[in-house]
Amino acid sequence: MSDTSIETHTQAHKPAQRASQARQKMLAFASLVALVVIFSLLKPEAFLNQDNFMGILQSTAVNGVLAIACTFVIITAGIDLSVGVLMTFCAVIAGVLMVKLGLPLWLGIVGCISAGAVSGWVSGMVITKLRVPPFIATLGLMMLLKGASLIITEAHPIYFNDVEGFETISLDSLIGSLIPVLPIPNGVLILFVVAVLSAVVLNKTVLGRYAFALGSNEEAVRFSGVNVDRWKIAIYMLSGGICGIAGLLIASRLNSAQPALGQGYELDAIAAVVIGGTSLSGGVGTIVGTLIGAFIMSVLINGLRIMSVAQEWQMVLTGIIIILAVYTDNLRRKDA
Repeated sequence: MSDTSIETHTQAHKPAQRASQARQKMLAFASLVALVVIFSLLKPEAFLNQDNFMGILQSTAVNGVLAIACTFVIITAGIDLSVGVLMTFCAVIAGVLMVKLGLPLWLGIVGCISAGAVSGWVSGMVITKLRVPPFIATLGLMMLLKGASLIITEAHPIYFNDVEGFETISLDSLIGSLIPVLPIPNGVLILFVVAVLSAVVLNKTVLGRYAFALGSNEEAVRFSGVNVDRWKIAIYMLSGGICGIAGLLIASRLNSAQPALGQGYELDAIAAVVIGGTSLSGGVGTIVGTLIGAFIMSVLINGLRIMSVAQEWQMVLTGIIIILAVYTDNLRRKDA
């Protein structure tokens, strides 16, 4: 299938849809600014301080990387419910490699990301070869990985106290050492590096063009003679590898691999993707929009905690936001 043919199946390049995406990103960015202003006025002493902003950035680093992983899958009209637990599983693998086996830091990093890619390969194989719907396949993998993490660790955290340099992955500030007035954590820097590379892959490579084409009209792509299964598996592997990076970030931030952690992160990640303008029906989405959505979720959750809103009500609000975002997406697609 030629690049020209791929473009005919890629709906994101239509002028009407480009304009719709631009409006969605502007709306999302305006919502982010509004949230910052509201919480700044309601709780200025708690919200407007450096420690709080650093906390928002740290939480966005993890959720943002997970949301980027979800973006690739959702653009293909798929879904991945395992990303949060997969993040934890990858952190556990890093702990086993670096703490239990005493391997050097770089090998632990490679092993962590590879574990995510292999898990993504498993999801892709189950979806494409066994014809299991993505929702069920990734739900099953989520339960499998959660159990595996608890079995491997015997339900006990793995601490990285003796792994030299591990905390610097997320907590130190390379930018702050160069520009002291900008103590931005390395985890946030990694988030933006992942975002830039992902945007290049999504918009400038064959893999990205096939992702959009599969989400727009998978059957048309299949009838064109393309090995759809191979490309879909590759996309799930890429998403899994990115989840491995999120696993490194959260393990470095906590200085431990917590085997019971992870479930629930997928909801915030998917919410960030949808708020950022990626359509659950596939074929439409941007990394920039996902980043904005991730910051909206982090600021919202942080602000609600500062306002002493109970966690159960935070979950209620998150659910309402997801429903409204999907409803807005449906309206946008009708107008496109």
